[in-house]
Amino acid sequence: MLKALEGLSPHLTYHSVDHTLDVVRESERIAAEEGISGDGDLFLLKVAALYHDTGFLETYAGHEERSCEIFMRDAVHFGLTDAEKDSVKALIMATRVPQKPSTLLERIICDADLDYLGRSDFLDIGARLKQEFLHYHIVKDDQDWERLQLQFLKNHRYHTASSQRLREPLKQHNYQQLL
Repeated sequence: MLKALEGLSPHLTYHSVDHTLDVVRESERIAAEEGISGDGDLFLLKVAALYHDTGFLETYAGHEERSCEIFMRDAVHFGLTDAEKDSVKALIMATRVPQKPSTLLERIICDADLDYLGRSDFLDIGARLKQEFLHYHIVKDDQDWERLQLQFLKNHRYHTASSQRLREPLKQHNYQQLL
């Protein structure tokens, strides 16, 4: 793990170890709220959460595909079946924006990945994403960032009932604050 961290760009101010650990925690929380109790499904969800952004170690664009490749290189250590490996890869790919999850586990990881949109730390986390986007030329200035952020919040939808109930009201408040 420490070896992998050595390759993480300091310019990844949002897509960082903190973000990955947050996605793991929120995946567990949402899974519990959505009634996922089987150790097998929860294990696959947590593995996918840990690997969902590892592709950033090698590329920015198309990082989800690279995350799947990195997972597959490491998968020999997990003792997973081919079907379980396919499930983890599907979970990783479900986090690609725009998100289009088709299973409950995919809905959970998608909501965990963007959980911060409906939390009180939204502005702090958003500032880290803005810094990253500026560095990688995804946005060119503060005005461009604000437009992108407003459009993203306007179009974003949580996919699980628990996130809709718990996070959507504060997400709407955050959106109104940005207006």
